Amino acid sequence: MQGRSEDQRELLDVESLAGHLIAPGSVFGFLAAHRSRLFPPELFEDLFPTRRGRPSLAPEVVASVLVLQSLQGLSDREAIEALRFDLRWKAACGLAVTDTGFDPSTLTYWRRRLAASTRPNRIFEVVAQVITETGVVAGKTRRALDSTILDDAVARQDTVTQLIAAIRRVAREVPDAAEIVTARASSGHDYSRPGKPEIAWDDPAARDELVSVLVNDAVAVLAGVEELHPDGQGLDDQQGQAVALLALVAGQDVEPAEGSDGTDGRWRIAQKVAPDRVISTVDPDTRHAHKSRERRQDGYKAHVVVEPDTGLITNTALSKATGPDNSDATVGTRLLAGDTTTVPGQPLEVLGDSAYGTGDALEALEDAGHTPVIKPWPLRPAVEGGFTLDDFTLDEQQNTLTCPNGVTRRLTASGSAVFGGACGDCPLRARCTTARRGRTVVVGGHWTRQRDHRARATTPGHLEPYRAHRPMVERSIAWLTRRNRRVPYRGVAKNNAWLHVRVAAVNLRRLLILGLHHDTDRWTLAPG
Repeated sequence: MQGRSEDQRELLDVESLAGHLIAPGSVFGFLAAHRSRLFPPELFEDLFPTRRGRPSLAPEVVASVLVLQSLQGLSDREAIEALRFDLRWKAACGLAVTDTGFDPSTLTYWRRRLAASTRPNRIFEVVAQVITETGVVAGKTRRALDSTILDDAVARQDTVTQLIAAIRRVAREVPDAAEIVTARASSGHDYSRPGKPEIAWDDPAARDELVSVLVNDAVAVLAGVEELHPDGQGLDDQQGQAVALLALVAGQDVEPAEGSDGTDGRWRIAQKVAPDRVISTVDPDTRHAHKSRERRQDGYKAHVVVEPDTGLITNTALSKATGPDNSDATVGTRLLAGDTTTVPGQPLEVLGDSAYGTGDALEALEDAGHTPVIKPWPLRPAVEGGFTLDDFTLDEQQNTLTCPNGVTRRLTASGSAVFGGACGDCPLRARCTTARRGRTVVVGGHWTRQRDHRARATTPGHLEPYRAHRPMVERSIAWLTRRNRRVPYRGVAKNNAWLHVRVAAVNLRRLLILGLHHDTDRWTLAPG
């Protein structure tokens, strides 16, 4: 049953006693005056469909706590301590001086209810509606796409730790799997205890032997689980995920040992990093990430759409840091299409760095009627200082490609132009290729679109809007990540929900700086 606040204030209500001490234009003062208007009870009615049972906390109180918590980057326990001892928090949430607040687990309970609802990001949506109603972005036809890496909340695990942890998880969660581990594991390792076995870690042979026996244990356990539960029959989602994770970590980091064909049970750590590698069994969604060759992190990627004049973030999402479905271009164009602060069908000038210059992204933006002001992907010649792809001429009608020396080749079914023998005595070979068999050029599906985009980028003034508005976009990301560079939870879903509340809180603070107030029956900005 949904609770509600009392219409009559308590005798020791903080806003009545000390409201004058709260800074005007602060988030605390705004929530104290407008929390019920911003978060009306009907906004959360679907979370409590029955009218039976003990009433919940008033929804505007919990929503205000969630906003302040994400704004200050506090844990649940720290947030409740602030609610209990900080008069600003009490005023913002409408509590009395003597009110002790509530148990921290209540915040977890509400987040679970929100996550299971049809509108899990309703707090973000409410603030987005305020942005639209104020008209602060009305008529503004620019949006900037960007992303930043957020650190994860777990420690990176090596291969041995992951194998042991994954086997222990299967034994713990899958019915009868503990007996399978005991019966089939031949390594002699005690999987009832966490941690690594004691070996001579400075001995490569000992390390390889340990990896071999652990991988063989994992394979044996998987075989036993498959016999007991063919194709996952009888397993729920959590149990199935445990089995799938074990199968993944058993194969992602190893390769057959030297002289082995992979059938004799001898393995070693692979001399490469697997694509989309799982780096922790505690949080299987976190990934290795890097925005540049110098800066490497483990975590998630936060994607944002920014209105560059105001610095407001008009849409956001959190994803894994790797994988084609989580690339800047893929997620960025999807967020732009779902930006509720824009007018449907309105052409926009879309700003972005070269990560958004993929052929698919350019096609999506152009099909939507937008103008991409995006730094093009840099072309890297096969020979330093030599020819680039722009020096080749594509004839789409004839399906041919002509090289700088005038040699023309028809494209294969896979889109390749094989110049081969023509490169042997070519006078331009030294500037084109070092390949012994001559050059092969792969023509992508967006060759012409990307070539034209690179040509536009060289025209005077084309990238000036990007350069002019880039500082505000960087500032918006700085506001977002200040004291919140590390995500508080495990998994994409929970951290995506946290990110939406965090963006809502940052946007609300920014709107207050721009003069947000309530005028009779609508949200508006103070003039000037």
